[in-house]
This record gives sequence, C-alpha cells and structure tokens, in this order.
Amino acid sequence: MDSAYEPLDFEFEDPIPISSPPKKRKKLIGLDDLLKDYENEQKRRNEKKSKHNKFKMASDAEDEVDDVTEARLSECVDKCQKEINQINGDEEMPLWGIEVFGNQEKLLQQEHPELKNAILLQSFMKNKINSLVELNTEKAEEFLEGLLADGWLLHLVNASGCLEKPIAKWTFNSMLYSSKVWLMEAACEFWRAVLSIRDEQADSSSIKIDWLPGYSDLKRALKGYGFLLNSSSNFSWDTDMVSASDSVTAGPPQNIRSWIKCVGFCYKTRDANIIVSTQEAEELLVIIISLFLDRQLLGLSMILHEALLSAINFFSDDEWPESCEKIARSLACRLPCNINCLRVVETIVGVDGRSKQLRSTVAFQFLATSLDVKVCDAEEILRSLNSINVKDKNCDLLKMYIYLILAENWILFDTTLKDKAVIYELWGSCLRNCSSVITITDLRSFASNVRSKASYLLQGSISK
Repeated sequence: MDSAYEPLDFEFEDPIPISSPPKKRKKLIGLDDLLKDYENEQKRRNEKKSKHNKFKMASDAEDEVDDVTEARLSECVDKCQKEINQINGDEEMPLWGIEVFGNQEKLLQQEHPELKNAILLQSFMKNKINSLVELNTEKAEEFLEGLLADGWLLHLVNASGCLEKPIAKWTFNSMLYSSKVWLMEAACEFWRAVLSIRDEQADSSSIKIDWLPGYSDLKRALKGYGFLLNSSSNFSWDTDMVSASDSVTAGPPQNIRSWIKCVGFCYKTRDANIIVSTQEAEELLVIIISLFLDRQLLGLSMILHEALLSAINFFSDDEWPESCEKIARSLACRLPCNINCLRVVETIVGVDGRSKQLRSTVAFQFLATSLDVKVCDAEEILRSLNSINVKDKNCDLLKMYIYLILAENWILFDTTLKDKAVIYELWGSCLRNCSSVITITDLRSFASNVRSKASYLLQGSISK
C-alpha cells in the first residue's frame, strides 16, 4: 500500500531545459541595395513592355491579313451573288404609289355670325337654366362645341325635329376644316347620325334639314386639301410640286378621313339629293379609287373600301352598265399603264356582281389603252397580246407582266366571255407563248416573272 504513494520515476528526472528563441539580427539595407533593386525592377518592366509590344505588332499584322482576306471574300461573295441574280433573272418589282395631294391651301378661320340667331341658342338664352350656364352670343360657338362633343346637340335636334341652316353649316365646316381632331370626329358622327335618321324615317316623321351640302361643297374641300386631280387634267407624277404662296403644308390633311366618311354617307342616302346626278357620282367614285394610290392613306383602307362599296351600290340597275364603262375609261385615261394600274384593279375587291364587273371593265380599259387598240374588241385585244414578240431583246417584259395580270382580271371576272371558246383559245396561246419561248436561262429583267406567271395561269386554265 505504501508503494502506491511513492513518487514515480520520471518525477526524479531533471527538467528539460527550454531554450529561448534566438533574437533576429536586424539587417541594415544600404543605398547600394536599394539602387540595385530599383534597377532590377526597371529591367523587369522593360522586358515585359518589350514582350507586349512584340505581341501587339504580331497581332496587328494578323488583323491586317484577316482584313485583306475578309475583303477578298466579301468581293467574291458579291460577285457570286450578282451572277446568281443574273441566272435567276429576278428583279424587284417597282413600288406602286403616287402623290395624290400636293400643297394645301391656307384655310382661313371661318366665322359663323349667323349662329347667334339660331332658334336653338335663342331658346337656351331665354330659358331660366341660362342663369346657371350664363350663355351669351360671344360664347355661342364654344357652347355648341361642347354640346356637339358630348352628343347633346344630336338629341336636341332630334327632339326639335329640325336642323337649322346655321347649325348645319357650322357642323359641316367643322367636320371638313376644323384643326381640332375631337371636334372634327364629333361633327362627322353628328352628320352620319342625322343622315341615317333621315334615311330610316323617310316615310314617317323625319328630321327637317334646312340646309344640306352639295357636290360643289365636297369638291371645294378637296381643292383646299391640295388634291391634284380634276376632270380635265391628269395626276402629277412629279414628287417636287410647285409651291404656292398661300400653301402651308403638303400631303393628305387629317380631315380627309372625315371627307371620305361624308362621301360614303352621301352615297347611302340618295334621297337626300346631296349627289344629284350620275355624273357627279361617277367622278366622286373615280376620286375615291385614286385615293388608294397614296401610300400615306394606307391606314384608311377600310373606310375607303366602305365608301367604294357605297358608291358602287348608289347607281340604279339601269344606270350601272353605262356608268361602269365611263368610270373605267376615266381611270384608264388619267393613269398610265404601269404598276399603279395593278394597284387600282386590286383595290376593287370582287365581293358582288357589280364590283366584279367594275374590276373586269377597269382591267380591260387599261389593257386596251396601253395596247392602243382602236376597236375595243376582246379578240382584237388578245391578238395584240399574241403579236408581242417576247423573244425580242428589246421587248419590255415588265409591261408584258402587267398585261398578263390585267388580262387575267379581265377574263376571270367577265361573265360574258364564258361561252366564247375563241377567247380562251387565244388566251391559252398567249400563255403558252410566254411560258415556252422565255426559257429558264433567259437573263433579261423580269423574264422569270413573265415565265412563272404565264406558267401558273396556263396550269390553272388547263385544270378548268
């Protein structure tokens, strides 16, 4: 038991001496050492800069070689593309479009002193409610503008059963000449509603209208807009128009939208006698079709189509055949037979019998005028087409392409030709001539266009 409390062996060993860490001797750096380090650092930087410059020079040399190679490759690609285009013979079709509107006349601010004498305004000023409105003659036009914009003017006219001459003239002029878009649109809607109510209630109590616009009012507005067509002259095809001293701007005015809608209303309400004669109706229809040729009016295509259909349906069954011929001749005389005449034909959508007849007649008249055929006979027209030597190097193949499309629309929509076999024989001969004589290796401009169009039409005629 005593041995358990005895000290262990390692307790009698001498302790391990622990030596303290040696003290570092401070090294003295002299000026020579600093200078040597500085020189070494400068040498290292110079070597690095030299390597960088050598790499940059090598890289620039490689870039120059790449640029030269790229330029040669681009030149080779362009050359190949030109050769491919020559082999294909395809060229871009010229764009349709003419300048229908020139410089607009400076429209004077029209005054309407007769408004203060309108019974409608007089009744308001004499009414007790005027103490709240405080209406006077000086604020008459401003007050009417508010009524027109809010739709109250139509309700008042409908309730009174009478549209007074001063108010009728003021709303009409606001529609066609106002620079305020909201006022122009409100006036246009007002006249649409008035004429619709008058047309619907023709046999019963309708609104009495003391004044209605006439054909001269519509033409006067067009003249103010700078319209370039009249009954005795052709369109101006020059983009640089002669500027008049009283003109302020060029191009279609914002009011042309209301003008087109107004003409459509007038066509729909024949009993209103706004458009009195068939001659006036024919001339307005020609103007509507001509508006399709202005690219700046593409956004109005829908209302133009609506006005066109209203114009076509304006004529009676007895008037239409003769008017259709006159309209087609007028268009063919005023427009040259280029890509624009195809645009004219395409805008006449064949949705019914009359529109199909007009489309066919317009295409025929363009074709006859261009071919200078003295006698407008169907067989004579097609014989003239067959006589064109499309193999001749001087043959204008763009014109031939236009002729094919015009002839297609003429024959397709002319119901009187269905039983005339000789017409279809001559037409098939023309198509076979264009599709076979013009070979695939023909490198002339528009050669492939004529060949492809003729082959397509020939395939369709064979399938029938």
